[in-house]
Amino acid sequence: MTVTTPEWVKDAVFYQIFPDRFAISTRVSKPSNLEAWDTPPTVFGFKGGDLLGAAEKLDYLQDLGITAIYFTPVFTSTANHRYHTFDYFSVDPILGGNAALRRLLDQAHARNIRVVLDGVFNHASRGFYQFNHALENGAASPYLDWFYFNDEWLKAGRPLDAYPRKHFKGYGGKASLEQLGYRAWWDLPALPKLNTNTPAVREFIFDVAKFWIDFGIDGWRLDVPGEIDDDSFWSEFRRRVKGANPEVYIVGEVWEAARRWLQGDQFDAVMNYLFTKAVLGYFVGEEMDLEQVRRAGGYQYLRRSTSARSLPR
Repeated sequence: MTVTTPEWVKDAVFYQIFPDRFAISTRVSKPSNLEAWDTPPTVFGFKGGDLLGAAEKLDYLQDLGITAIYFTPVFTSTANHRYHTFDYFSVDPILGGNAALRRLLDQAHARNIRVVLDGVFNHASRGFYQFNHALENGAASPYLDWFYFNDEWLKAGRPLDAYPRKHFKGYGGKASLEQLGYRAWWDLPALPKLNTNTPAVREFIFDVAKFWIDFGIDGWRLDVPGEIDDDSFWSEFRRRVKGANPEVYIVGEVWEAARRWLQGDQFDAVMNYLFTKAVLGYFVGEEMDLEQVRRAGGYQYLRRSTSARSLPR
């Protein structure tokens, strides 16, 4: 298979923006109780940054020499980082809504700056309509196949424990299925895991991906795509996205071996964390997990590309 990566990205210089804390515009109405802009950020606090604020900084960014921006999630969410998505078809109103993204895209493209958004498709949030429907209606909800629920809980009429008072231990989603009544990403109650084996869920995600490509974004950075362990899903994702715009960039957040996703039928690239670790080893002196590197097949590459002191003996 011929691998076709968009030409524009091969020499692109990316700048990452966390929108809540990058820039704030007086043209975007804001709710009350925002944190003071110049105070240290907190876990749950909102600074009130927005996309019009980012648009107003485009000249500054262009002077830096950047040619592309990667935004962490911008869709409606109750988290300041917005990885807890409520509505995949709307930009968060605190960020200025869809109109602010429209203005940002137009102004960025006028400067030949591309814009890549974060796609969080492995999990949603407790406020996501289909999950909230199940939360309110239990076994009677028609959206049970959108997530992974504990059948025994539902049959017994037991309410889902989406807001637990106690912290519980465990990783990988199994503990949450037993203790919350549904499977949550990394057992975080706020992040119910979507069931992408359900055709309706797959179509929903493909529709979201294409909607924003048609809106004018230039690519997707995919959050934890390895958690959707399904080659056919990502192949179809690529087909839908590239069908809308062949020049769209698809990059996956894959932490380990990435060859599986880089055969030309899924992603254009991955976030090269192995190389990042090598760089940290060289400049900071952090030791690398060589077993992880060997599993990824990258040991010889890293030996050639890093200082000897960065690799433990």
